Amino acid sequence: MTRAAVIGTGAWGTTFGQVLADAGCEVTLWGHDDALCRRIDAEHVNDAHLPGVRLPEAVRASSDPRAVLAGAELVAVAVPVQVARSVLVPMAAVLPAHVPVLSLMKGVELASDVRASQLLVQALRLPDERVAVLSGPNLAKEIAARQPTATVIASLSDDTATTVARTVQTPYFRPYTSSDVVGVELCGAVKNVIAIAVGIAQGRGYGYNTMATLVTRGLAEIRRLGLRLGADGETFSGLAGAGDLMATCASPLSRNHSVGVLLGQGIGLDDAVRQTGGTAEGVKTSRAVADLAATLGVDMPITEAVARVLFEGLPVDDLAPMLLGRPMKAEAADVPLD
Repeated sequence: MTRAAVIGTGAWGTTFGQVLADAGCEVTLWGHDDALCRRIDAEHVNDAHLPGVRLPEAVRASSDPRAVLAGAELVAVAVPVQVARSVLVPMAAVLPAHVPVLSLMKGVELASDVRASQLLVQALRLPDERVAVLSGPNLAKEIAARQPTATVIASLSDDTATTVARTVQTPYFRPYTSSDVVGVELCGAVKNVIAIAVGIAQGRGYGYNTMATLVTRGLAEIRRLGLRLGADGETFSGLAGAGDLMATCASPLSRNHSVGVLLGQGIGLDDAVRQTGGTAEGVKTSRAVADLAATLGVDMPITEAVARVLFEGLPVDDLAPMLLGRPMKAEAADVPLD
């Protein structure tokens, strides 16, 4: 039986622990809340983040990183990307040698503009080939209910991607592999920003035309950034791109979408985040991605608008006019029409 460790006891980390257990792994979750870990360990429930779900007996938990990582053959990281470095750096010394590390994180670190996989390499002192990333239409509550879905696991190493995919596959969770780490990761990060924009629009009472416009043009700007960073263009029409974007922008189960809806209804950012009851990665990622795009000279108007709403006081009612009032150009072009 494969021994797997999951760093993080939030909804996604706990859900992924269930996936690993259903795939035949012996799983230990790590969390900073010792009382929560003891409850997961003894009662196999995480009512704080995944209410109503009974976890498999093979899922245990501990707040001791040494105990969690001892003998692990796969490590999955599911903590918020903005705190990941502080969590992971102390764990580098007890991480088993040669173990593959899978990023379940969806974001870009604000302080450095690095993607989650780059953060893992730096914080855990890993070679790139030991790191894999996962992204797809993977809403935690639906997966916890064992509803069928697929995902993409990307790594620079075909062996790492294949090993991880075989380890996590279940009858309801179907992984595909890819070598496009940059594309898969950017899709997972920026789709949360677009979901906030869609939520804001829906909170203002706009309908499906607006949603479809934001989703489609959002995918275009994710693709522009990805191609500039060397991603494979086909990634953006697949599960990690269009698939994940549709799920995150359309579902009330998405915390980023929910934060956007509350913002559109006039609720302040801090209260909106608090009411969703979890981490909305797209909030801080919007600023990080907007900064990265500006540095690279990549046009990302939706991301820029969301960052301005969240951090510069742009009124939500100005978001749509700001986007629709841009210079006329061909849909597939990046330069204005004459």
